[in-house]
Amino acid sequence: MLSNDNLSLNPNPLVQALGKQAKEFTKADIIGYIEDNNIPMLNLRYVGGDGRLKTLNFAIQSKAHLDRLLTLGERVDGSSLFTFVDATSSDLYVVPRLSTAFLNPFAPIPTLDILCGFYDVDGAPLASAPQEILRKAQRALKEDTGCELQALGELEYYLFSAQEELFPVEPQRGYHESGPFSKWEDVRTETLLHLVRMGCSVKYAHSEVGNFVADGRQMIQQEIEFLPVDACDAADQMVLAKWVLREVAHSYGIEVSFSPKIAVGQAGSGMHFHTRLVRDGVNQFSTGSGLTEEALKVIGGYLSHAASLTAFGNTAPTSFLRLVPHQEAPTAICWGDRNRSVLVRVPLGWQNIDDSMFRDANPSEGPLGDLPNDSQTVELRSPDGSAAVHLLLAGITVAARLGLTVPGMADYARVRKVDGDASQTPGLDQLPASCFEAAGRLLAQRGDYEARGVFPAGLIDSWASRLIALGDEHLREDLADSRLSVEELVERYFHIG
Repeated sequence: MLSNDNLSLNPNPLVQALGKQAKEFTKADIIGYIEDNNIPMLNLRYVGGDGRLKTLNFAIQSKAHLDRLLTLGERVDGSSLFTFVDATSSDLYVVPRLSTAFLNPFAPIPTLDILCGFYDVDGAPLASAPQEILRKAQRALKEDTGCELQALGELEYYLFSAQEELFPVEPQRGYHESGPFSKWEDVRTETLLHLVRMGCSVKYAHSEVGNFVADGRQMIQQEIEFLPVDACDAADQMVLAKWVLREVAHSYGIEVSFSPKIAVGQAGSGMHFHTRLVRDGVNQFSTGSGLTEEALKVIGGYLSHAASLTAFGNTAPTSFLRLVPHQEAPTAICWGDRNRSVLVRVPLGWQNIDDSMFRDANPSEGPLGDLPNDSQTVELRSPDGSAAVHLLLAGITVAARLGLTVPGMADYARVRKVDGDASQTPGLDQLPASCFEAAGRLLAQRGDYEARGVFPAGLIDSWASRLIALGDEHLREDLADSRLSVEELVERYFHIG
């Protein structure tokens, strides 16, 4: 049981009622909670190949019925959920992962939702399921290095509504703005509250730079950032966040889009991922006084696979309208400290810091002693809201493992460090300029992703074919010659991811 101290501020009602962390939930706990709270409905939830959360509704009819659902799950049509499954796996099982149970905040009837894993005809985890690919990537990293990868996502998005006359929107001045100049703060804060009650680890939420008005509509950019958790949990939380944001926005009668580009000349939306390497609970990227050699090796792994990672992190033609110079989005494959023009950024991480800031801000407080030194992360800035988040994090985990195990990766990183504007630094390799090019870079490095059985070969083939079929090989030329318009692309990929 959790102590009262650990329970007192935990917002998850299941944790409060059961007196234990979610990872310790048992089948008996879930059944007891449903009985005690008279919950008549159960939803099995799972992520399809399109990255969206799917739903299977059940009306609970008896304790035996509920027990069977929680134990065996249900059958689903895999061929309708994924573009690639083995021929023998068109029928799949979805089996609840009890630790993910949460109260559905939108259901008019009290409903418990549980995320599921996919299993094949033999009862084995489906090898081509994105969640299983990420699990395999983590397993290989752990076996080779003794470490696991933790990640936190930054989810940027735009909200669309009729233009307000009072305290009008000021273009490109939305960063951390407060009301009444900030619009739709209620959407952001409601989403934040729902997520923490569902068990997600959220750091904060705020308004972002990208405010603008066009054709009588105001476009308001916001961001939600998470806390570092196991990469598998980080991927699930990002999918849940998109679902919750869409539900909340819909309840206000407005639209939300995670599209990487909304309009020419306006800030695009990214989905950056911060990562840290953890061994036995200790962050391996820093000891409190700067980056470690392990951190440099991982950065080298990210840089050496950056171009092919765009195949998973930038999956729509509009992705490459965001990845252009001078837009605080990366184009050159390099890294730097606190530099927003680079691909891999090392943000402030409370390095070489004692308690002097705290005591200066709070003169009546005494010395604190040692402070935590686990905050340093490394940020990959190329992904956006079109990303196949589980596959992306699996690819990032593969790149981290290779960075740690392939000789010379720290030196590979050292010579690619940039202190100024990366777009003005000559001689740097560049990210792909289209989904077509990203597919080619993925195929060129497919052996790294397929090694150790992490990515199935058939999935790599299918994924590359999907990107090529988008037909954006000549995207920049088609836009320049007016054979294609940005507005047409935005509309086509408005609800991506």
